[in-house]
Amino acid sequence: MADITYMPDNKVVIASDGANLREKALQNGVSIYTFGATLMNCGGVGQCATCVVEVLEGMENLSPRTDFEQRRLAKRPDSYRLACQTIVNGKVVVETKPSRKKKK
Repeated sequence: MADITYMPDNKVVIASDGANLREKALQNGVSIYTFGATLMNCGGVGQCATCVVEVLEGMENLSPRTDFEQRRLAKRPDSYRLACQTIVNGKVVVETKPSRKKKK
């Protein structure tokens, strides 16, 4: 089982291993999109890169970054992921709608 904690809401969601981070957020009423992205997102098919989250804990419990994530998040820290492309296999804490930090 995977415990997913969505910050800043501090909402804990219990999921099966292999769950999609975006789908679990939406199923449990967690907002992962900014206002504009709520209106104009790709629906989770990995094309728009609007479901960015920052992994605060448990990076080792997530699937590796996809090629699309590598390209779209190249200028962001390695802790940033696209929720629609991320599979959870254990305990993780993520921040939704993180600030636009540059890679160091």
